[in-house]
Amino acid sequence: MIHLTQTAATEVKRLKSKHSNPNAFFRLGVESIGCSGLSYTMAFDGAPSPEDAVCESEGVRVAIDPQHLKYLNQLTLDYSEDLMGGGFRFHNPNAAQSCSCGNSFSAKEQSVG
Repeated sequence: MIHLTQTAATEVKRLKSKHSNPNAFFRLGVESIGCSGLSYTMAFDGAPSPEDAVCESEGVRVAIDPQHLKYLNQLTLDYSEDLMGGGFRFHNPNAAQSCSCGNSFSAKEQSVG
């Protein structure tokens, strides 16, 4: 479902170590905002809901609301640092186009089966 690169997983684990709940889940999602229509969201959540899709990548358990899965399925989350600082990078095969900031996208048309 979701793939985290080793550097992204290391950064998520580092951020999680500073979270008040060491058992928190890493949650990925989308919201209708941003210059391309949808924007990625990331947060630590106490526990996944029964409806959530849950997967594990590089030792990180990721929870995704099933309504967001169609936008995030097969996403690769990377992390890199450059002279301007570090940040997560989203490589999403479901994105028709992404804005220059890389944090928002428009989705490809979803086929109805």
